Order: sequence, then C-alpha cells, then structure tokens
Amino acid sequence: MGEYVTLGDTALKVSRLVFGTWVTGGWAWGGSDEKEALEAIIAAFERGINVIDTAPVYGFGRSEEIVGKALKTYGRREEIVVATKCGLQWSDGGKRIWRDSKPKSLYEEVDKSLNRLKVDWIDIYQIHWPDEETPFEDSMEALMKIRDTGKIRFIGLSNFEPSQIERCLRVGPVHSLQPPYNMFEREAEEKILPYCIEKGIPTLVYGGLCRGLLTGKFKGTETFPKGDLRRHDPKFKAPLFQELVRIVEEIRSRIKPEKKYGKTMAQFALRWTLQRPGVTTVIVGARNPAQAIENCGALGWTIDSDDMATMEEILLKCP
Repeated sequence: MGEYVTLGDTALKVSRLVFGTWVTGGWAWGGSDEKEALEAIIAAFERGINVIDTAPVYGFGRSEEIVGKALKTYGRREEIVVATKCGLQWSDGGKRIWRDSKPKSLYEEVDKSLNRLKVDWIDIYQIHWPDEETPFEDSMEALMKIRDTGKIRFIGLSNFEPSQIERCLRVGPVHSLQPPYNMFEREAEEKILPYCIEKGIPTLVYGGLCRGLLTGKFKGTETFPKGDLRRHDPKFKAPLFQELVRIVEEIRSRIKPEKKYGKTMAQFALRWTLQRPGVTTVIVGARNPAQAIENCGALGWTIDSDDMATMEEILLKCP
C-alpha cells in the first residue's frame, strides 16, 4: 500500500502522504480529542505513513506536544520524518498572531519545539509564512546556523512565492516547499509548481481535501460552530458552498470512484492531487483513526488518463 519517494536531494525516503496536524491541535477546527488524535497518528504510522507535519501555532503548542507523545508511544523515532515550523508568534491564547522570523526568534523557537516534541532533532524545519519585516536572507542565515548545531537537518519554506524563495536560495538550500493545492484551490499551478519543477524543489502540498469539502460528506446547508475556521470561509457560504458540493456530486456521478476504483470521494480527491505535476507529497489530517486509515487508501493505485481528462473538464466549471 505504501508509496515512497526520495525528497529532493535530502536522501530522505518519504511516504507520499504526510500526516498533517493542524486539526490535532484543535485550534481553528472546533477542538479535538487528544486520545483520538494520538490513535490517528499511530494508525497512520502503522500503515506506512512516515512523515508528520506540525507547527507551534497549531493549538499553541498542543499539536507538537501530542506529536511528541505519539512518537514516544510508537517508539521508533528514527523511522519518522518530523517536520515542524517557525516564524509565527502569538499572545492572549491565540487572539493575536503575528509573523516573526528574526534570527533571535528562530533560535528560541527551535528549542521550544524540540522540547514540546521531545526529540533531539527536527528533520524538516520550515518558515511558516514569509515575514516581510525581516530580510529573508537573515532568516536563512539563522536557519543555517541552527542546522550546523544538529538541531535540524533540512530547511523548508511554507506559503512562499517564487521571488521570495529566490532570495532564500542566495543564502542556503531550500529542501522543500509547502503550498496549498487541491481540486478547488489550484493557484499553485500558475507559478509555484512550475517553479518548483524547474528548481527541483520537492513539495509537501497541503489542504488536499479542501477543509473537508472534497470528502463528499457535505450537503451545502451545514453551519459551523464558533472556533471553526470554516465558519468564515467563503467556500462554506452560499452560494459558493452549494456550487462546490454540486461539483463533487458531478465527479461522483460521472466518474463513479466508488464503483470503478473502489475508493471513497476523499481517497479519489487525494489521489488526483498526488498525480498532478510538481506534487511530491500531500499533507492530510485526521481527527480519528478511521479518517487516518481512510486517507491511506489514496495510495497504491492510479486514476486513469481518461478520468483525469474528465476531471479537468469538470473542474473548469469551478467558480
């Protein structure tokens, strides 16, 4: 069932699905259950997912702490590629969040992450969002120094544009990039994915299920509780919500992924993303073991070329 690829020039052999832990931290997703979150991570590890992506801001430390517990429970740290991030600060329990990639902040952040994760090193350390107040060159120099200490192995960027990546490359290597990308959010196809193909930068694309829209579980009439980011997301408000749900239903009726491939809509959506040019891995989260196991069903099969062409025809109708 596993699918693995070498991550650029890092020599890391990584699973093409990455376990994402934004929902694990609870923040912006209406909370989470720690026991279920732990079991979901372990379920993914046991099925060959060997990369886990987290960040300090996910639950304001909680996600990294849960990942640390999962790594301890699993017990084979050397088998897992741990990716986390830096460059976001918060106060008042997350009511205020700001970007800060100043060297001093990065030096402090890496030690906090190592402590929460309870690990001796971080495999991929990524600047979460570009901080225009701090020269990218200064941030990269700091990351290179941190790397020299052995606290991190490789340097990644998240949500950076090509011009910003170029500035970083003047100072040191960029081993990976995290852009958003899925059937309904394809902006990365314009510049970012072609740029990464040209430069040989592997991608860990996120949002593969478009915050659940691509699971096929929504009717377009749902409302979301306070604290859930979808409450304010235009994609989950009329009339766009209903139109996107209609497109998901068109995919199901025309391609019939359940009948033809024996796959759920979520598995089909993840597989589509995995087959797109420039996509190295896809990050996907899970609230519980059942979701983690379902996600793994996106691996080990292929959508045929006719259906990929039909998908293009259907997705051209996206508003």
